[in-house]
Amino acid sequence: MTGAPASVVANVARIAVLRAGALGDFVFTLPALDALRAAYPDAEIVLLGKPWLAKLMHGRPGAVDRVAVVPTARGVGAPADAAEDKDALDTFFEAMRAERFDIALQLHGGGRHSNPFVSRLGARVTAGLRARDAPALDRTIPYVYHQNERLRQLEAVALVGASIRSLMPRLAVTASDVAESDALVARAASPLVVLHPGCTDPRRRWPPEQFAALANALCAEGARVAINGTADEAPLVRAVRASMTARDAIDLSGRLSLGGLAGLMSRATLVVSNDSGPLYLAEAVGAATVGLYWLTNVAISGPLFVARHRYALSTRTECPVCGTRNVDTRCAHNDSFVADIPVDAVLAAALELLAAERA
Repeated sequence: MTGAPASVVANVARIAVLRAGALGDFVFTLPALDALRAAYPDAEIVLLGKPWLAKLMHGRPGAVDRVAVVPTARGVGAPADAAEDKDALDTFFEAMRAERFDIALQLHGGGRHSNPFVSRLGARVTAGLRARDAPALDRTIPYVYHQNERLRQLEAVALVGASIRSLMPRLAVTASDVAESDALVARAASPLVVLHPGCTDPRRRWPPEQFAALANALCAEGARVAINGTADEAPLVRAVRASMTARDAIDLSGRLSLGGLAGLMSRATLVVSNDSGPLYLAEAVGAATVGLYWLTNVAISGPLFVARHRYALSTRTECPVCGTRNVDTRCAHNDSFVADIPVDAVLAAALELLAAERA
């Protein structure tokens, strides 16, 4: 079955959903999980993901009942050449088959590695994405790389009869999330703007000095600025602060859990970020956002609505070092493809959203 609307599967008690990626990948899946919950209100939905996801979702209200942690598996949340523990994988699949899933959904990429993974779960019905080089499932739609991820996931769960309820991702914020953020960043009357200069792919990083120029301008407009990053991204955060003339920016690097970051962003007036997980977490907890995008990524990850979410875009396609076209291939260089996004363009979008939020 390919692409056609499908009926709801009968007599479903338990559903497995494979999405073992990073934070942004999970957030993109939230509307699909909400659709799945509406289609199967009495079923247990088990999300197969990484340890950080189990920690984030523990005790958190939402469509997911629990997270089952996936061991290291090649091409399923780990590099295709990763070292696997066969015994750990065998134990995992034995436990999953004992769950007797009625549906197993593959929402983790094109399926070359993830479709065989889902098939090993032993579910009554398997469904999901399928690239040309991937094995078949019972119900599939084609995996096309340049498709918005939120829509891709919704199209995939429609294979088992789940209809769209919302296109906006929503993640519940708990009292402990807010308490953690309050302990680090006190509340104040001035608008709080959170900047995120990090990104897994260095080609998608806006330079620290440009984040600094933006921060200076926002501080001059009366905003409080906090700069977020993981512990590994602390040098980036320090580089932004070192380039600033305003000296009161808050360094958040390595100081908040993901839940605490959700709590902070839920009360932020604005978040400005590279194309990275925290940008999408901000959207999911209700913050206004400005995202910094490279050309091809805006098609896959860019916002669907612009009332509270804007983007600044670089249309560069050639590597700034060697000139190689990097649309369908990748050269060896890691220099930024988004450095040519002007500070003025980002500032204009930020000030427009700040004015709207204040109003």
